[in-house]
Amino acid sequence: MEVHQLRYFCAVAETASFTRAAEREKVAQPSLSQQIMKLEKELGGRLFDRLGRTVRLTSMGKVFLPRARAILNELKAARDEAAASQSTLSGPVCIGAIPTVAPYFLPAQIASFSAKFPQASITVVEDVTARLMDRLRASLVDLALMAHPTRANDLKFFPLCSERLFAILPKDHRLAKRRNVLLEELREDPFLLLRDDHCFRETAMEMCKRARLSPRIVFETGQFSSILGMVGAGMGISIIPEMAVERRSDCSFVLIADENALRTVGVVTLKGRFLSRVQQTFLEHMRSQSEAKIPD
Repeated sequence: MEVHQLRYFCAVAETASFTRAAEREKVAQPSLSQQIMKLEKELGGRLFDRLGRTVRLTSMGKVFLPRARAILNELKAARDEAAASQSTLSGPVCIGAIPTVAPYFLPAQIASFSAKFPQASITVVEDVTARLMDRLRASLVDLALMAHPTRANDLKFFPLCSERLFAILPKDHRLAKRRNVLLEELREDPFLLLRDDHCFRETAMEMCKRARLSPRIVFETGQFSSILGMVGAGMGISIIPEMAVERRSDCSFVLIADENALRTVGVVTLKGRFLSRVQQTFLEHMRSQSEAKIPD
């Protein structure tokens, strides 16, 4: 059994495709398929059901996958630990971040860290929460910025900051000049929200549920910037976190008058995963840079 065979197997399992797995591993698909067949022969059974273009793990494959991941994680940990023994703080850090945090929180964090440790190599992956959690488990990212709660027992959440939630209203809205607003006062307004795969959609819907209103959703998107533009054009109203508040001539940002209208943002790691010295230092850097108070 070869390490590259385990890597190829995990890639097929995670992409559900021999073609995408070969692209990810930068190997020709026939070679990847041949190595998977050799692995299956050694194990004495099929790891995948191949139904046309559909690839699914067999029962044997489902049992083998966590073992293969554990072996690869241990090998990576050994390499990272060896690299961490070097006197100079250097090496790779791959940080994942949800789209409602990445453009607002990460730039300053990365800039200040890179100024201190120029030999560190930082890459960023922006994706929604569910896929970032999968990437953490597959060791494709080292750390991930997301909102609490993560609802996963195999992940550890380190809170970084807590922020208030705001209603964003067109400039000519009847409540645009208010200092704060109750969501129930917006019951009749059309809502513009992020799509279902964004965790902040769940946050907004939970706020509406607390206010006992069922929002009439007229627009869905994957970006706050699109929502801001549509609100500015008078299409409706929305809910956004404090870090997305900006100066605009066509919108007003009004604090939601609810003590529970908060979002806690933190960094997530995989429990039991070894972090190299540079990765651990980046985690500590983000935690030390956060000045907002976290509620109990």
